[in-house]
Amino acid sequence: MRIYRPKRSRPKITVIGGGTGLPVILNSLKNKDADVTAIVTVADDGGSSGALRKMFNTVPPGDIRNVLISLSDIPQKQKEIFQYRFESEDETLNGHSLGNLIILATSEMHGSMYLAIQLLAKMMHVDGHVYPASEEPLILHAKYTDGTNGEGESQIARRDKTIDYVSVSTTDKENITAKAGKKVVSSIMDADMVVLGPGSLYTSILPSLIIPEVAKAIVETKAQVLYICNIMTQMGETEGLTDANHVEVLCKHLGQNFIDTVLVNNATVPSEHVAKISNEEYLLQVAHDFKNLEQLVPVVISNDFLNITDNGVYHDGDRVVEEILRAVSFNHRTIIKE
Repeated sequence: MRIYRPKRSRPKITVIGGGTGLPVILNSLKNKDADVTAIVTVADDGGSSGALRKMFNTVPPGDIRNVLISLSDIPQKQKEIFQYRFESEDETLNGHSLGNLIILATSEMHGSMYLAIQLLAKMMHVDGHVYPASEEPLILHAKYTDGTNGEGESQIARRDKTIDYVSVSTTDKENITAKAGKKVVSSIMDADMVVLGPGSLYTSILPSLIIPEVAKAIVETKAQVLYICNIMTQMGETEGLTDANHVEVLCKHLGQNFIDTVLVNNATVPSEHVAKISNEEYLLQVAHDFKNLEQLVPVVISNDFLNITDNGVYHDGDRVVEEILRAVSFNHRTIIKE
């Protein structure tokens, strides 16, 4: 049985994820009266992060860079320098973000990605805490419904395959079991609320959740666990999945129902806009299945969370954070979960 209540006036909110979704929520949380911690996935193996990870056998810095920026109070011009991406005919630098190189250099100087992030967080006046889910790069593995296997965060999403479940391992052939990074477990156990997402189900959220120590902490924490359901399905990951199916996938990987609250967008994405989106990862809007969702989760909150841009469909961070803060401060009702 798990009972959760806010423990203090300034709630501790731990957000787990990666990709473009995590910074959206953190940026909106930054100016609120909350003690925010970000736990960042380290399974990315594509783009600049993937190249640096391969060259230096290091934790991929890209998601960490974006999280630091989202929580930073430095001037915008300085953020733009940190985010600058090289355009060069020399493939050595072309496509790399300056911030990625700074994170990597600081990690090499201090012999620790954890220490590098904490130092840069101070330099960048980060309001909150940023921890890598693991302090070593992780390999994401997929088992497909046809019995075949795939490997690599940037490779497992395939049009011709349906993912059954995912797992993670280290790059160390002698000890492949992934370990949680420093302060990750305590951040989950001490939180008033743990927020999952928004983000790609199999490649942004689950890679951190299925680290054994993290999974155990998520199940055992007294914190309220809130999941922000995706608005759109994604190629090779969630085609045909309803909002209830998203929750079922998460619970399947942790072996039990563990989510206390789910946020679901109820606004319709205009079909003519979806047709214009160039990002092939987006397919259709996630369908609702409130009947089954309410069987899985004690509290379902639906609202208009849409933020539509020329580049795609995203969550409106401010609206989502309003609901998060309302949920974490709602102490007139205690939710008991078997």
